[in-house]
Amino acid sequence: MYTRILVPLENSRTDACIVEHVSALARANGATIVLIHVADGFAARNLKQLDLQDSEEMLKDRDYIERICAKLTDDGLECESLLATGNPANEITDAAVREKCDLIAMATHGHKFLNDLIRGSVADSVRHNTMIPVLLVRSPPAT
Repeated sequence: MYTRILVPLENSRTDACIVEHVSALARANGATIVLIHVADGFAARNLKQLDLQDSEEMLKDRDYIERICAKLTDDGLECESLLATGNPANEITDAAVREKCDLIAMATHGHKFLNDLIRGSVADSVRHNTMIPVLLVRSPPAT
Protein backbone atom coordinates (compact mmCIF):
# COMPACT_ATOMS: atom_id res chain seq x y z
CA MET A 1 0.00 0.00 0.00
CA TYR A 2 2.74 2.50 0.95
CA THR A 3 6.17 2.60 -0.70
CA ARG A 4 7.85 5.68 0.85
CA ILE A 5 6.94 7.03 4.27
CA LEU A 6 8.19 10.46 5.36
CA VAL A 7 8.75 10.63 9.12
CA PRO A 8 9.48 14.05 10.64
CA LEU A 9 11.58 13.78 13.81
CA GLU A 10 12.09 16.56 16.32
CA ASN A 11 14.79 15.06 18.53
CA SER A 12 12.43 14.59 21.48
CA ARG A 13 10.80 11.72 23.37
CA THR A 14 7.94 11.65 20.83
CA ASP A 15 10.29 10.30 18.16
CA ALA A 16 10.47 6.80 19.66
CA CYS A 17 6.68 6.47 19.41
CA ILE A 18 6.46 7.29 15.71
CA VAL A 19 9.61 5.35 14.75
CA GLU A 20 8.24 2.22 16.43
CA HIS A 21 4.87 2.61 14.71
CA VAL A 22 6.31 3.34 11.27
CA SER A 23 8.86 0.52 11.51
CA ALA A 24 6.04 -2.02 11.73
CA LEU A 25 4.09 -0.28 8.95
CA ALA A 26 7.14 -0.14 6.66
CA ARG A 27 7.99 -3.77 7.32
CA ALA A 28 4.42 -4.87 6.51
CA ASN A 29 4.37 -2.85 3.28
CA GLY A 30 7.99 -3.23 2.17
CA ALA A 31 8.23 0.57 2.31
CA THR A 32 11.24 2.83 2.55
CA ILE A 33 11.35 5.18 5.55
CA VAL A 34 12.54 8.73 4.86
CA LEU A 35 13.45 10.51 8.10
CA ILE A 36 13.49 14.30 8.13
CA HIS A 37 14.47 16.77 10.80
CA VAL A 38 13.90 20.48 10.27
CA ALA A 39 16.59 22.41 12.13
CA ASP A 40 15.29 25.63 13.61
CA GLY A 41 18.17 27.43 15.35
CA PHE A 42 19.46 30.84 14.23
CA ALA A 43 21.98 29.39 11.78
CA ALA A 44 19.39 27.00 10.35
CA ARG A 45 16.79 29.72 9.88
CA ASN A 46 19.30 32.04 8.19
CA LEU A 47 21.59 29.52 6.48
CA LYS A 48 20.81 30.52 2.90
CA GLN A 49 20.19 34.24 3.40
CA LEU A 50 23.44 34.82 5.33
CA ASP A 51 25.47 32.12 3.55
CA LEU A 52 26.24 30.43 6.87
CA GLN A 53 27.79 27.04 7.54
CA ASP A 54 26.07 24.27 9.49
CA SER A 55 25.97 25.14 13.18
CA GLU A 56 26.97 22.77 15.98
CA GLU A 57 23.24 22.24 16.61
CA MET A 58 22.68 21.27 12.97
CA LEU A 59 25.61 18.85 13.07
CA LYS A 60 24.09 17.22 16.16
CA ASP A 61 20.68 17.10 14.45
CA ARG A 62 22.22 15.41 11.39
CA ASP A 63 24.02 12.90 13.62
CA TYR A 64 20.76 12.18 15.47
CA ILE A 65 18.71 11.32 12.39
CA GLU A 66 21.58 9.38 10.82
CA ARG A 67 21.89 7.24 13.99
CA ILE A 68 18.16 6.44 13.92
CA CYS A 69 18.39 5.68 10.20
CA ALA A 70 21.35 3.35 10.79
CA LYS A 71 19.45 1.51 13.52
CA LEU A 72 16.44 1.04 11.22
CA THR A 73 18.74 -0.20 8.47
CA ASP A 74 20.39 -2.62 10.91
CA ASP A 75 16.88 -3.86 11.72
CA GLY A 76 16.39 -4.76 8.05
CA LEU A 77 14.46 -1.69 6.89
CA GLU A 78 15.34 0.59 4.01
CA CYS A 79 15.89 4.09 5.38
CA GLU A 80 17.12 7.49 4.24
CA SER A 81 17.67 10.67 6.26
CA LEU A 82 17.31 14.35 5.42
CA LEU A 83 18.20 17.50 7.34
CA ALA A 84 16.20 20.54 6.28
CA THR A 85 16.13 24.17 7.38
CA GLY A 86 13.30 26.65 7.41
CA ASN A 87 9.63 26.50 8.29
CA PRO A 88 8.97 22.97 9.57
CA ALA A 89 5.51 22.52 8.02
CA ASN A 90 6.62 23.84 4.64
CA GLU A 91 9.82 21.79 4.64
CA ILE A 92 7.93 18.62 5.54
CA THR A 93 5.27 19.05 2.85
CA ASP A 94 7.87 20.03 0.23
CA ALA A 95 10.08 17.05 1.11
CA ALA A 96 7.13 14.66 0.87
CA VAL A 97 6.55 15.74 -2.73
CA ARG A 98 10.23 15.97 -3.68
CA GLU A 99 11.00 12.54 -2.19
CA LYS A 100 7.89 11.00 -3.79
CA CYS A 101 6.47 9.87 -0.46
CA ASP A 102 2.96 8.46 -0.33
CA LEU A 103 2.48 8.85 3.44
CA ILE A 104 3.60 11.36 6.04
CA ALA A 105 3.67 9.82 9.53
CA MET A 106 4.06 12.19 12.47
CA ALA A 107 3.96 11.98 16.24
CA THR A 108 1.83 14.55 18.03
CA HIS A 109 2.09 15.89 21.55
CA GLY A 110 -1.66 16.04 22.11
CA HIS A 111 -1.72 19.69 23.11
CA LYS A 112 -5.03 21.16 24.06
CA PHE A 113 -6.81 23.70 21.85
CA LEU A 114 -5.52 26.84 23.59
CA ASN A 115 -1.92 25.62 23.59
CA ASP A 116 -2.14 24.86 19.86
CA LEU A 117 -3.56 28.34 19.21
CA ILE A 118 -0.67 29.95 21.07
CA ARG A 119 2.15 27.67 19.89
CA GLY A 120 0.73 26.52 16.60
CA SER A 121 0.85 22.93 15.45
CA VAL A 122 3.21 21.67 12.77
CA ALA A 123 1.04 18.57 12.36
CA ASP A 124 -2.04 20.70 11.82
CA SER A 125 -0.26 22.84 9.22
CA VAL A 126 1.08 19.78 7.43
CA ARG A 127 -2.31 18.09 7.22
CA HIS A 128 -3.87 21.28 5.81
CA ASN A 129 -1.11 21.89 3.26
CA THR A 130 -0.66 18.50 1.61
CA MET A 131 -2.69 16.11 -0.48
CA ILE A 132 -0.52 13.21 0.71
CA PRO A 133 -2.17 11.14 3.46
CA VAL A 134 -1.01 12.07 6.96
CA LEU A 135 -0.90 9.55 9.80
CA LEU A 136 -0.83 11.18 13.24
CA VAL A 137 0.23 9.06 16.20
CA ARG A 138 -0.18 10.60 19.62
CA SER A 139 2.84 10.08 21.83
CA PRO A 140 2.21 8.79 25.33
CA PRO A 141 2.14 11.43 28.07
CA ALA A 142 5.37 12.16 29.90
CA THR A 143 5.74 10.21 33.11
